[in-house]
Amino acid sequence: MQSPSLSGRALLFRSRTSCHPAAFFEISSIMNDDQLLRYSRHILLDEIDIEGQQKLLDAHVLVIGAGGLGSPVALYLGSAGVGRITMVDDDRVDVTNLQRQIAHTVSRIGEFKVLSVVQAVAAVNPDVEVVPVMQRADDALLDHLVPQADLVLDCTDNFKTRHTINRACVRHCKPLVSGAAIRFDGQISVYDARFPDSPCYACIFPESVLPEEISCATMGVFAPLVGIVGAMQAAEALKLLCGIGQALTGRLLMLDGKSMEWHQMMLERNEECAVCGNADNRT
Repeated sequence: MQSPSLSGRALLFRSRTSCHPAAFFEISSIMNDDQLLRYSRHILLDEIDIEGQQKLLDAHVLVIGAGGLGSPVALYLGSAGVGRITMVDDDRVDVTNLQRQIAHTVSRIGEFKVLSVVQAVAAVNPDVEVVPVMQRADDALLDHLVPQADLVLDCTDNFKTRHTINRACVRHCKPLVSGAAIRFDGQISVYDARFPDSPCYACIFPESVLPEEISCATMGVFAPLVGIVGAMQAAEALKLLCGIGQALTGRLLMLDGKSMEWHQMMLERNEECAVCGNADNRT
């Protein structure tokens, strides 16, 4: 039996309340036929549908870090149809990255990671615009990029940069999806400065009491762990962009990769926080 025609810029779906082969309903969209087919599995979800998928196509996200976390984030956001992805990273692909940074390949060793991600996403979904920024994320750069984005994903691996990103998101009232992974431990949360009761990253990890900096270069990291955390960051970003479900705002999920157990910590905003204190006058 032939598939229903997609002509007329509309897609016919089987009704989920009937198994009858003729039970289809028509949905109009500004998406073209190829997009309607490509994203049909999203559109079949009541929570996303045509409207939600169009929100993704119109969205612009900023991803800081194109390594272990940034790789699955970029690939999932790109495959899901997020229209514009700005990738920021000043590092180049190294052979040691290939154990876990799935956007990169042997043939791209030595290239800037953000340029490698451009190629990786294009291979999955050439309609997505990936904007590479080959710079380290500092205050000046983030004050330029963050206001342009709908949300920000922190896929970095050091506390200094995380705090720089957090300050920029608070200043410009942008939601921040933050992930981290080291050894067998991972964590993820959402810090959403649009809501006065939402904590920011500095509420939970104050700069004044930063722990000793550790990195996977010295401590190691379990390869699939960055994929798990990165995929969850992408999921949280898609939920926020579509306005569906319950975001991880005010909750920190921590994964013990050895026992594969998740633990949840409820987070509260620190009224004395140096970054987001005085909710009525955040700077």
